[in-house]
Amino acid sequence: MKSHSEPTLADVAKEAGVSLTTVSRVLNNRGYLSQTTKDRVGDAIAKLGYRPNQLARALHGKKSDTIGLIVPTVALPFFGELAVEIENALAEHGYRILICNSMGHADRERDYLNLLVGNRVDGIISGAHNEALEEYQTIRMPLVTIDRELSPRIPNVRCNNETAGYDATRRLLDAGCRRPALLTSRSHPKNLREHGYRRALGEDGIEPVILEVPFHTDPAIRQLAVNECLNSVAEEIDAVFATDDLAAAEVLEWARLHTLTVPGDLRIIGFDGTQAIHRALPGLTTLRQPLDLIARKAVEILLAQINGETGTEPHSLADASDASHDHATGESYEFPVTFIEGWTA
Repeated sequence: MKSHSEPTLADVAKEAGVSLTTVSRVLNNRGYLSQTTKDRVGDAIAKLGYRPNQLARALHGKKSDTIGLIVPTVALPFFGELAVEIENALAEHGYRILICNSMGHADRERDYLNLLVGNRVDGIISGAHNEALEEYQTIRMPLVTIDRELSPRIPNVRCNNETAGYDATRRLLDAGCRRPALLTSRSHPKNLREHGYRRALGEDGIEPVILEVPFHTDPAIRQLAVNECLNSVAEEIDAVFATDDLAAAEVLEWARLHTLTVPGDLRIIGFDGTQAIHRALPGLTTLRQPLDLIARKAVEILLAQINGETGTEPHSLADASDASHDHATGESYEFPVTFIEGWTA
């Protein structure tokens, strides 16, 4: 009866008629071995379908060639497309990826961090949103964060969120809007898009209108939550800057339900500019993040850490002119967004 267990190193040695040490030397390309011996071990591996134990290799000081990626959820277009770009950039260097969806929950994110560290991945890229997680202060393995800065000691790669938030709001003000609202997942000192929004309003002496719908709101009730927020200020506002495109789509739906014309009665600007949303709402005015550049820069920095390079200045994977480097907040790299014209603003 055929066994359902995975073949072991001992099974390969038995099939090839060699010692465990010889199989290990073949797998790790150590020492002199005849081509005949290499072929016998290779044939045995192919026949048995043996897969090297990457955890065991890591425990013996070998690289696992695996990177962990933590994101809130790949169900959201931004993080789904970001994950694809990171996976492609890593594949060019022979690395695989383990994707962990934290769903915005600190406990789950902590569990994934412990899992990745315990399984000896070579490094971690985190696009999660839990700044208060103490583990980010103590992890000593290669680590890069994307979008949200989780610790001043960890390199961070993002778009120029504050400038983009300012430009989006300025666009609404220059179009004649006097009470543009901000719809965001959380009003917070580290919300740089909010910083830009407030700065633009401050120039014109306009009071901000901040609307919050938490990031991890159940999708089944999210539209209702957005509607409730907008209903509370419906008589005040004439525009909405939404800090992600899905939220902008929900504002559009709210406007439809209230028979408001867009952009006549209400102007709307989104953020992210993912391919998925552009296909669904090709007319949405939004700011597109350069996900390919952000992903490649994060991978570049992480691989520099893994390879023990002392500097992480731009080199092969991204042109130095593409990103600005801010030493005041540790190592932060910002890429400019692209304004996507549409009919909503």
